[in-house]
Amino acid sequence: MSIIEEKDVRGDGPVFKDISAEDDDMQPTVIESLCMNCYENGSTRLLLTKIPFFKEIIISSFTCSHCNWSNTEIQSAGRIQDQGVTYTLLVRSKDDLNREVVKADSATTRIPELDFEIPAFTQKGSLSTIEGLIERAAAGLEQEQPIRKATAPDVAEKIDEFIEKLKKLKEVEHEFTLVIDDPSGNSFVENPYAPQKDEALSVVHYKRTAQQDAQLGIKADEDAQEEEDGKPGGDIESLRNEVLVFNTNCPECNAPANTNMKLVQIPHFKEVIIMATNCDSCGHRTNEVKSGGATEELGTKITLHLTDPSDMSRDLLKSETCSVLIPELEFELGMAALGGKFTTLEGLLTDIKQLIVSKNPFACGDSGAPERAEKLQLFGKKIEQVIAGELDVHIILDDPAGNSYLQNVYAPDPDPEMKVEKYERTFEQNEDLGLNDMKTEGYQ
Repeated sequence: MSIIEEKDVRGDGPVFKDISAEDDDMQPTVIESLCMNCYENGSTRLLLTKIPFFKEIIISSFTCSHCNWSNTEIQSAGRIQDQGVTYTLLVRSKDDLNREVVKADSATTRIPELDFEIPAFTQKGSLSTIEGLIERAAAGLEQEQPIRKATAPDVAEKIDEFIEKLKKLKEVEHEFTLVIDDPSGNSFVENPYAPQKDEALSVVHYKRTAQQDAQLGIKADEDAQEEEDGKPGGDIESLRNEVLVFNTNCPECNAPANTNMKLVQIPHFKEVIIMATNCDSCGHRTNEVKSGGATEELGTKITLHLTDPSDMSRDLLKSETCSVLIPELEFELGMAALGGKFTTLEGLLTDIKQLIVSKNPFACGDSGAPERAEKLQLFGKKIEQVIAGELDVHIILDDPAGNSYLQNVYAPDPDPEMKVEKYERTFEQNEDLGLNDMKTEGYQ
């Protein structure tokens, strides 16, 4: 017999009742409790209830009549689920702000558009709405603002600006995404159309890692680490949480050096591997970016019209197979040049200028004809004008492997100044990528 089927000792009703504001029988249990603020006795109210289409929960509320301190908390009345769960909600209107949300203390809350995250175990569990989560996050940031304004005014000013952005989300002037990731599987976001499917809400269940089991107290840290090291997927999972260091030789002086490697998830794109080498002997530094996924079925062509100097701060991933074109300057950079890079648009243009003007062997020495050097210097000035926003140009990233990326600052909405095209590769492009001779089926 499940706990839902057991009868309440005070009557014939179930222990957990569906949550409802109109049910007169839903009376909380009052318990005298010690106040951890003034150490006098206060009151804790416990309410055992069941959320429709979800599960049983325990809502607790503590109040102290002596110091007026209060605290609310929510706990799951069931066990930790077999799988973790991730809820991704696209908030499109103010009606979405009224959706009920159960956020367990083990859940991580993210708003990708603001690069905002509430880590797991930093807040107690709560039963609220989307609007309530935003207000609670803003209140938490405002709590230490008086101290910050006295000790770090610059930081306090930036946090004030961020709090205004957070509060502005409640107006829903633009769509935004709310992600709740809970490895315990006990968090919940309401589907107002249940049992029909909600097009704005995505629910994904996943298998917990050994580290997540350890965080939830299911396994000891030592057991979790042994399991993580022993399974094939453990090495990949650890890459997401740490920087790996391995020994190599400097490509310039051949002295022993270290290479740092990190697996990074780019929002609205895919995982990439960033590698950086630093030589202590000769000071040589190099960095490289590799795609963490396979070659895409279609090539990608990204065209951005530069209309504002702020475009220079857009994140950009240029794979080794990507070529860069600026039609207004009659400029094309081949796919092998500069290698793979994860930088900003300004960083890419700066690297292009250095490659063409500063590091060009045909612009200096005996090979440097005055006319050629003058043209290269003029090109460098035009690149500087592009970076400053003084020239109206288009930047085109053409990657037949489909592994390059340019940040959409309006995500998840389309960018009016950016065009992304998918296309079929030609035979020559497949030949350059080595795909024509690659056979994965029907071989002996």
